[in-house]
Amino acid sequence: MAEITFDDFLKVDIRVGKVLRAEPYPEARKPAIKLWVDFGPEIGERKTSAQLTAHYTPETLVGRTVMGVVNFPPRQIGKFMSEVLVLGVPDADGEVVLLTPDQDVPLGGRMF
Repeated sequence: MAEITFDDFLKVDIRVGKVLRAEPYPEARKPAIKLWVDFGPEIGERKTSAQLTAHYTPETLVGRTVMGVVNFPPRQIGKFMSEVLVLGVPDADGEVVLLTPDQDVPLGGRMF
């Protein structure tokens, strides 16, 4: 594993957001869900798509608190422009489980 400096770590802007809207993304190559996430007044709303269908439905994602990298450049995912990377870890089968704070925290809070 390559080591990084603390300054390298600070370049990655990871914030707390809340899913405002979620929709199926049937056009994606692998099953995915489109998300619109509110990262608070400083960052605002960002959209993304994620391969979350093993553990989540659009209905169960709305209102959920998530963590996301907000300072990547936008990336075209099929016909959808992704503006944020929502973070997760693989379960035993390699399916995504979302990272989320274990207590209520303000939207837009930066991870440190």
